[in-house]
Amino acid sequence: MYASLYMLLHRRCGFGILCRMKTVIQRVSEASVTVDGLVTGKIGKGYMILVGICDGDDERIIIKMAEKIAKLRVFEDEAGKMNLSLPQVGGSVLSISQFTLYADCRKGNRPGFDKAGKPAHAERMYILFNKKLRELGFVVEEGVFGADMKVMLVNDGPVTICLDSDEVIR
Repeated sequence: MYASLYMLLHRRCGFGILCRMKTVIQRVSEASVTVDGLVTGKIGKGYMILVGICDGDDERIIIKMAEKIAKLRVFEDEAGKMNLSLPQVGGSVLSISQFTLYADCRKGNRPGFDKAGKPAHAERMYILFNKKLRELGFVVEEGVFGADMKVMLVNDGPVTICLDSDEVIR
């Protein structure tokens, strides 16, 4: 009982709101990320994923999210229907850490980011997320955690999906 109560309280992050991992998945024909003028990641067909981590995220959540993303069927089959998954099209992943997914714009005009994970925890979970995607058989390119990055992409479709762990873990 105490473990369940601890997890419930641990996953709350300000204002009584349940915290969750957030991703924005864009189907791309190509994407790249540059840091200080150097390309740190580049892919062709696949997903460019913005990854937001909060302090309540743990290994179980990260693994479930990676598995769900790997199985999403958002690539078109021969009939033009979104029916194929990333492995079925031989796609890759460009993963970008993105604390600004936790922007709180309720007060004033300057967003707050209190719900974003503390950097040390967020970086560990981001690395674990990318590792899990690699274990699932994907080529994963990355940005640089905490860096000022320039991201370029060609959104194919356009197809953009917002997925958070509340939708995956119930």
